[in-house]
Amino acid sequence: MKSSDSATIEKSPRSFARRGSLADRAGLISLKNVTREYTSGLRTVNALDGISIEIARHEFVAISGPSGCGKSTLIHLLAGLDHPTKGEIVVDGLALHAAGDAALTHFRRSQVGLVFQFFNLLPTMNVLENVSLPLLLQGVSPAESEERAAGLIELVGLRERADHFVHQLSGGEQQRTAIARALVHRPSLLIADEPTGNLDSHSASSVMQLLEKIGREALTTLIVVTHSDEVARAASRRVEMRDGKIVRDSRSTS
Repeated sequence: MKSSDSATIEKSPRSFARRGSLADRAGLISLKNVTREYTSGLRTVNALDGISIEIARHEFVAISGPSGCGKSTLIHLLAGLDHPTKGEIVVDGLALHAAGDAALTHFRRSQVGLVFQFFNLLPTMNVLENVSLPLLLQGVSPAESEERAAGLIELVGLRERADHFVHQLSGGEQQRTAIARALVHRPSLLIADEPTGNLDSHSASSVMQLLEKIGREALTTLIVVTHSDEVARAASRRVEMRDGKIVRDSRSTS
């Protein structure tokens, strides 16, 4: 099997927004004094300890730090998968800290794309079917779902692999398929949790090229959680965490 991990990343679909509008400069994410506490026996653990941060629309932000620093808790809150103990979280105009279950479900389905270390692709479906599935579940017609999925598959450089099944793909190709699936419903926020953590160096490089392209061309707001300095350096902004707090927030000078 010939791998296409080094394939050229194609041009972006026209459906995605571009930089330059007033909306690009507006804030997408706002956290104010956010705390998330958990109880462990008789002890209270502050997974997040009063953090505040603003993230603009179409920023590419890397969140780094040691295990247990609060990275996973933060992205769970941003994705509407958990509630803060205290504080306010607003994403794309929705106050997540106050939203009910129905609003959070709609938010996750329509506004958030998630990419994980493990690809979570369906082995009985080929690449095109895996990428199309979120749209079909939203009631989009099969014809439109296939057209939009094909555009994202081309974006991630897998046009020649669209009819291949999961077991026929390399690790990098599987992760790029997962990224296409996470983008197909045109989310305002894409969260990638250790997206290269399960890949060899060659496959990781191909995935990083794709993430850099997404960030560079402002296809969506991109937040990447990583232990890797190399991955973090690719972002335009790096947020470092320790003990539930943000200890450094820096922007790339390149």
